[in-house]
This record gives sequence, C-alpha cells and structure tokens, in this order.
Amino acid sequence: MTTIAEPTDRVARRRGPAAAVQQSATVAWRQLVQIKHSPETLVEVGIQPVIFVFLFAFVLAGQMAGSRHAYLQFVVPGLIVQSTVLVTARTAIGMNTDVTKGLFDRFRSLPISRTAPLIGRIFADYVMLVWSVVLLLAFGMLLSFRIETSWGQLIPMFLLLLVFSFALSWASVLAGLLAKDPENVQALAFGIMLPLTFISDAFVQVETMPGWLQAIVKLNPVSMLADSIRGLLVGGPVGEPVTKTLIASAVLFVVFAPLALRAYHRER
Repeated sequence: MTTIAEPTDRVARRRGPAAAVQQSATVAWRQLVQIKHSPETLVEVGIQPVIFVFLFAFVLAGQMAGSRHAYLQFVVPGLIVQSTVLVTARTAIGMNTDVTKGLFDRFRSLPISRTAPLIGRIFADYVMLVWSVVLLLAFGMLLSFRIETSWGQLIPMFLLLLVFSFALSWASVLAGLLAKDPENVQALAFGIMLPLTFISDAFVQVETMPGWLQAIVKLNPVSMLADSIRGLLVGGPVGEPVTKTLIASAVLFVVFAPLALRAYHRER
C-alpha cells in the first residue's frame, strides 16, 4: 500500500495551480539564464526601441510636431506600445523554435503541467518587455521626454503593459504553433504586428487620417493602449482608455487562448 500511495502523492504535488505556477517560473528561468550564453539578445531587444526613439526624435519630430520635445511627449508612449507588440512577436518565434527543435518533446516526458512551457515562455518575454521599455524611457528622457504626471504612474503603466502583453501573447503562441518554421512565423508575426501598430494613433494624431480610417484606428487595441499610456505619463484621459484596453485584452484572451491551447494539445 505504501509503495503505491507514495508515487501518487508525488504526482498530486506536481499538479494543481500552485505547482503549475512554480513549473512555469522554472521554465521561464531556464529561458532567461540562456541570456548569459547569448547576451546579444539583450542588445537586440534593447537597441531596437533606442533606434526608433532616435529616428523619431531627429528625423520626424520637426515635420510632425515642430519640435523634438513636443513630438517625444506624444510618440514615446506610442513607442512603448510598439515595443510591447514586438516583444510578443518574439514569443511566436521562440515558441516555434522550441517546437521545431524538439524542446517541447522533452517537456512532454516530464511530470509537469501541460501549460507550463507556454506560460514559462510568456513570463520570460515579460522580462524582455520590461528591459526594452526601461531603455526606451531612459533614452527618451535623455532626448527631452518628460513624465508630466508622476513617477508613481509608472507602476500602473507597467501593470497595464503586462496585462495587454499577456492577452496578445496568446495570439503569438497560436501563430508560433501553426507556422511550419521560424522564418514563416517571423513573416507572419511581423506581417500582422507592424500594420497593427502603424494603423493606430501610436505615432500620429488620429485626426490627421481619413474619416474611414479613423473608425478603424479607434477600434484598434493598440490605439487604446497608446491613449492609456499617454494619459498615465503625460496627462489626459485615463479612465476611459484604460477601461477599453482592459476590455480589449479580455477579448484577445478569450478568443486566442482557447485556440492556442487547442493547437498546442493537437501538437502534442
């Protein structure tokens, strides 16, 4: 009796929500420690937003707003949103790489939660997201961007970014599982993410667009998130855009999480 009950107890301890969170954190840590073997990953994730801030500040600012400071106050929140979207695209590429290289087959042989590899990948990309946004804010401030509300607003800003990123990551997970190889998923992810970012008010005022396009832009979740970040950092409406962002995040999660999990279990 003892020899049968003991392994059953061990299996029980490896399941359940608490065990799933712990196993997801372990998978995320495994992803992160690989950075010490390829530190260029931090440079790759961090240099992109810095380049965008530089280009928008010195190439487009005069045409778009007349001064570097005025345009940075508008565009830095938009660039933060763009970084969030692009980091979730990395989730799709990393997911597909793990599947095609057989890493998920190794996870299947372990007595861990089925969703731990998925959640762990998303958690690891959270760290990349925070890293890219911190660099973007620091470089933006170096070029005259200023937080006009209070530094305390950074906390709800990061929480909102993580909520939106978590919801959008399920669309990336689905793309990563459906694509045949990393090259295809990269084309698919960026083919969707870039239009999603540019057909929004992340970089330009929505009033400058044709009327038919304004309706699309206002329904774009990226616009809702950009308006929320602007309200939190440089002032303006906060309650309505944040509420819309949370609703959009819930819709993204409800639509894409079941599809991604179905594709994942079918892949198994």
